[in-house]
Formats: sequence, C-alpha cells, structure tokens
Amino acid sequence: MRCADRVTGLILAGLAAGSLSTIPARAAPPATPAATASGAADLKSEGPTQPAKVQDGQYTDKNGDPTYHITDNGKKVDWYTMSGYLRYNANCIVCHGPDGMGSTYAPSLVDALKGMDYAHFAGIIVGGKKDVNASQELVMPAFGDNRNVMCYMPDIYTYLRARSDGALGRNRPPEHEPKPAAFEKAEDACMK
Repeated sequence: MRCADRVTGLILAGLAAGSLSTIPARAAPPATPAATASGAADLKSEGPTQPAKVQDGQYTDKNGDPTYHITDNGKKVDWYTMSGYLRYNANCIVCHGPDGMGSTYAPSLVDALKGMDYAHFAGIIVGGKKDVNASQELVMPAFGDNRNVMCYMPDIYTYLRARSDGALGRNRPPEHEPKPAAFEKAEDACMK
C-alpha cells in the first residue's frame, strides 16, 4: 500500500471516528527521544507553542500535533520546520504566496492556521476545499495522491504553524538541526 493511500485512509478513518488528533503525525519506526549535545532533551522553544515531546527529531505539542522547535533568537529551527519550509516552497507557494502570506489567488495560510489543529489541516490537504459565494470561488485542490505533499504534510504544517504563531520570520531559516535518520527512513518508505 502506498504511503499516500495509508495516510489518506488514516485521515478519513479519523475524520469518521472523530479522533483524528490521535493519529501520529508521521509513520516512523519506534524511536528514542532526541537529545541536545549535553545529553538532555531540551524542549524550550521560542514562540507561544511549546513542544511537550520530541521523538526522532520531531516535536509535538501536548495534543500530539506536530510543532516547531526554534532557538537562538529565531536563527535555528528543527529539521521538520526546515523541511516544511522547503516543501512549502516546492508545492504551495504558487497559490499561497511567499512565506504563507497569501496572494490574490489564495488566502494567507499564516492567518488560516491560527487556531487550526493538525487534523483540520490534514483533512483540507487530503480532500481539498471549495468555498463559493456570489463574489468569489476559492478552490483548494485535493493532494491525497501527491506524495510530494502527503509524505511531508506534518513538515508543511510545522513550518506554517511557526509562521502563524509569529515564532518564525519570513525568509529561509538560517540554521537547522540535523536531519534525523528516522526522517530518511520514513521518507524512503513513503516515496516508494
């Protein structure tokens, strides 16, 4: 079964059961917590959302939603935020503009993500969204079959969440944590 099919099935099942927030952000092998150079996990991050847990370099909040880890006065980000920045610029920038700020064609995702949890975000990415009224027709296509989006959906959410919270400025983050081995394994499995 393709990764996109597996993720789509999990999301749809979660939506039907009303329990999507319990679905893990990324299917990855069992892992041990990441540690700082001093050997202790450091979860303190800049911005209003604080990570509650880190596993294989991926930070999650108290609800289990993917979140960012930003340090050094906004100069250093976790790998998933960096990956989200790269994937956003490869797949989303065309419609939603630079840095998630929106365009004349599509709304600001920086504004849209204020208060949006991962389950809601994932549902829109997988199934698309249509918002039609007398003055405009906004259509977000479904990306459930696009591995370049589906395999990196938690990363894109993490990047946009950091932008939405004001924890990450515009432009490319100058530094990032190393790419976790679990990320590479999950990426390879999903892209097959």
